[in-house]
Amino acid sequence: MSLMRRLTRYYLYYTAGFVAFVVMVALLERTYGAGVWVGYVFLFVTIAIYAVIGLVARTSDPVEYYVAGRRVPPVFNGMACAADWMSAASFMGLAGSLYVSGFDGLAYVMGWTGGYCLVAFLLAPYLRKLGRYTLPDFLGTRYDSNIVRGVGVFSTILCSFVYLVAQIQGVGLIAARFIGVDFSIGIFFGLAGILVCSFLGGMRAVTWTQVAQYIIMIVAFLVTTALVGHQTGTGWLPQLSYGKVLARVEQIEHTLDAQAPEQAVRDHYRQLAMQMQQRLDGLPHSYAQGKTELRQQLRALRQRNAALREVKAVEDKLQAYPRSVHEARDAWTARRNDYQARSQVPQSMTVPFAATDPAARESKRLNFLLLMLCLMVGTASLPHILTRYNTTTGVQAARSSVGWTLFFVVLLYVSAPVLAVLLKYDVLTHLVGQRYDNLPAWVSQWQKVMPAQLEISDVYRDGVVQWGEIWMHPDMLVLAAPEIAGLPYVISGLIAAGALAAVLSTADGLLLTIANALSHDVYFHMLDRQASAQKRVTASKLLVLCVALFAAYVTSLQLGNILFLVGAAFSLAASSLFPVLVLGVFWRRVTRAGAIAGMLAGLGVCVYYVVATYPFFTRLTGFTGVRWFGVDPISAGTFGIPAGFAAAILVSLLSPRPDQRTRQLVSYLREP
Repeated sequence: MSLMRRLTRYYLYYTAGFVAFVVMVALLERTYGAGVWVGYVFLFVTIAIYAVIGLVARTSDPVEYYVAGRRVPPVFNGMACAADWMSAASFMGLAGSLYVSGFDGLAYVMGWTGGYCLVAFLLAPYLRKLGRYTLPDFLGTRYDSNIVRGVGVFSTILCSFVYLVAQIQGVGLIAARFIGVDFSIGIFFGLAGILVCSFLGGMRAVTWTQVAQYIIMIVAFLVTTALVGHQTGTGWLPQLSYGKVLARVEQIEHTLDAQAPEQAVRDHYRQLAMQMQQRLDGLPHSYAQGKTELRQQLRALRQRNAALREVKAVEDKLQAYPRSVHEARDAWTARRNDYQARSQVPQSMTVPFAATDPAARESKRLNFLLLMLCLMVGTASLPHILTRYNTTTGVQAARSSVGWTLFFVVLLYVSAPVLAVLLKYDVLTHLVGQRYDNLPAWVSQWQKVMPAQLEISDVYRDGVVQWGEIWMHPDMLVLAAPEIAGLPYVISGLIAAGALAAVLSTADGLLLTIANALSHDVYFHMLDRQASAQKRVTASKLLVLCVALFAAYVTSLQLGNILFLVGAAFSLAASSLFPVLVLGVFWRRVTRAGAIAGMLAGLGVCVYYVVATYPFFTRLTGFTGVRWFGVDPISAGTFGIPAGFAAAILVSLLSPRPDQRTRQLVSYLREP
């Protein structure tokens, strides 16, 4: 029996078994009632499945470990690549971004899907034809230089590590909500699921696990969307009819914006933003004064034997008070920005580039287009995605794999906007206008999750929830979707399993990409050419463990939301790798000096712009740069990509032509 037929049969059995498992948990929930046990069952059972696949597929053979034996059929490689691709940003962040920003969030959908056209036409077939193990290996071979290889390793590690931090952050959020552990503990809990495949079997174990993970995540997302659509009255295929709900959402939004309570709530947050700005202007005196006032308040409560609850509340405030003037500036700046955002009229889902004046509208339009460009080019540059196409049997199979990848990705991407609209309609109709003494149970559950994912406070003091009084973190929306829609808790467990599959599949690919670049390119090609295959694989496994632990520590610092971290990774990859990859395939004249200059220039410009304009880094360094043309830091690749091309082309023209061997290699790559 052929490999394709055997794999098809195995995964059909697996899918049927998973569906039966979900049905069994649903029956148990109906008999014994919902509870945290549902989350435990889904998360631990799915991780156990991945562990079994990892154990079965363990290997020490270098071809199997690095490229899964180069025998993965296009359909299954497409599923594995889609799972590798659809990270926490796609599964958790995309619908949340569309919920918050409406039309402007479509830049992610168009940029990410459009990037696969560049992958198919410009890179995947040519990378597969050369048949290297890693992306830096391709660069080192094409430019015949270990310096190029080394810069490629650095760029690969940087963009992959930023992306990896976003995935582990998603693991922490899932664990915090569904098994009730602290966010920091949840991060390390997720490492077990991440390491069990990449550590044991390399690319072979990761590939077959990713196929299983894709099945879980797409079943979870489509089933949840269908059930929410049915609850809302749009039928079991809401993708075909959700326009009616979108029109209702728009009408409700316009009605709420004009109401006096909503305007009063926005005025309240505007006042809070002004007060916070006054505290910032008064530093360092305001810091010392605030701390002194809290201490005096605590002393007064203790002297009059106040209620323990009052004393504890002030003690908590004092404990949470910033420990230094620098920390106070960071915390108060973030709080001021949050208040300013909440003082604005909520953005309508259907209005593109909503702004109060023409200049701001044009700035939003520009940033929309530039973000889409960076995501598109970044998709075609991500090392963990491009490496996947080396696992196919040949060039034609690599092209076919890209097509299948796009198909499997689109299944989720056409559903994310639908889910965002349906959930917004649910919130507007079932939460807004609800009395505070009769809030749904899911509100109190999500308010307990730390870091904060949901805030609802009675600002207007009428005992009724106003639209402006609700703040939701975009990353929680999909995880909370079943609870918001009033679905059985088993669906919450299912969506958590899907989110975990999305996070683990991408994290596995990223960890393996970083470790393989270090073991194969740095250790073998640059340090010890005599290292045996067993040594290289062992080194890769140890590096997987070290990188995972370091990434977990960095994640605990909470550098930013998932979508920003992923966007920054795309800009870094696009700036440092895309110019030299494309020029290396399509221009014989590009030289190793040009490649080095292109990677360093593109990466340098991109890193500078992110560090100089992103709030976390400006607070960390104390340096704030000017935003060039008003471009957001997430689109730093706007400047890095042309800088990379310009530097590579200019330096190549000024340096000697490549030798005959290099020109013949490019001709070989370009031949069909």
